[in-house]
Order: sequence, then C-alpha cells, then structure tokens
Amino acid sequence: MEKLASTSVKINDLLARRWSARSFDENRPVEGWKILSLCEAARWAPSCGGDEPWRFIIFDRNQSEEDFWRAFETLDVGNQKWVKRAQVLIAVVADTKWRGDRQQNNKWAPFDAGASAMSIYLQAFDLGLYAHPMAGFDTERLRKEFQIPDDYEPYAMIAVGYPGNPEDLESPYREREFAPRKRRPLGENFFVNQWGTPINQSELIKETTNV
Repeated sequence: MEKLASTSVKINDLLARRWSARSFDENRPVEGWKILSLCEAARWAPSCGGDEPWRFIIFDRNQSEEDFWRAFETLDVGNQKWVKRAQVLIAVVADTKWRGDRQQNNKWAPFDAGASAMSIYLQAFDLGLYAHPMAGFDTERLRKEFQIPDDYEPYAMIAVGYPGNPEDLESPYREREFAPRKRRPLGENFFVNQWGTPINQSELIKETTNV
C-alpha cells in the first residue's frame, strides 16, 4: 500500500515512501536477520560525542511469546487494538547520563535516541516491513516489568511487522489507514535567518530552476 509524501521538491524515495502503518500480517514472522539489520541501522546513527546513549529492548513474539505479550500489556488500550497483529515490539530507551561520567546528565540523549530510532523506521521500510512508533504506553510499568535502571528513560515503543490487510482493522484505524498523509506547510515550521520568518518555498524553487 503506497502512500507517497507530497513534497515541493524531490526527496529520497525511501523517505517519501515511509509512513506509520497500522495493518500488520499476524501470520508472518520477521526473520532474525532482518531484526539484526534493524539493530545495525540504529547502531550507526549519529550521536553527540559518540556516546551512543540509545538502548533498545527487542520483543519478538516468535522467540519469546510471553515477553512479547508482557511488553504488549504496557501499551495503551487504543494501541493494543492494532498492535496485536504485529510480530515485534521494540522499546526505545535513552541513557540519561554520560558513559564516561555518571554524575553528568546527557541532555542530548533523547535527540540521539530519536535519530537512532529513525534509522530503524527507514531500514524496516527498505526491508519490506512496517515500523510504527508510539508514545502511548506506560513507561513505569515497562520499567518495572523489564528492570530498566533509573538512569535510563523509556521514550517510545515501535511495532514492527510485514504489511497486512488494512480492511482487517477496526474503526477508526481502518479509516486512518486509507486517509492521505498530511503535514503542515513548510513555512509554519521552517524559518530563515530568524525565528518566525517562514522559508520562502516559491522563491527557492525559482532559484533552482534558474540555475
């Protein structure tokens, strides 16, 4: 199911095609080598000072169904309704302290963990998988269930699996699956030279065509 991003200029095909689908094939396991591929993609993300503050807990229902469902139970009820068909859950956690100095907070850790997680989304899509990140989960329950130390903060859960049939989703998720992708206009979030001055999309396009 293709849902290409509508962009003012061409972007990388993988970025344009990636989207957060909810329809997974509950009968098709994710191969071990593909799970490793997701981990390797995340491993090579950029990080401040090379600290690599990201940590990921992989819950593969085909390796340990019990642990997968324990992680699943930390999700909000709304997310559970569609994640139940996913094959893999990945908890995204960040180390809040620097590796070399545990007395100092690493305030860039969430930024770096997000960059590492984005590598997972893109690598998954390149492998024919869907990867859908979620904020809707009980962080403290996840921490308690899987003994996550206090210095480490859970930030997201990612559902991973092969594409399924969108018609199998219940409402309102079925309608959302077929709805077109949307983003705010560039000028609302991208500024030039100072805060609040929107980027001039048409002017930049004109400059490009005149080169």
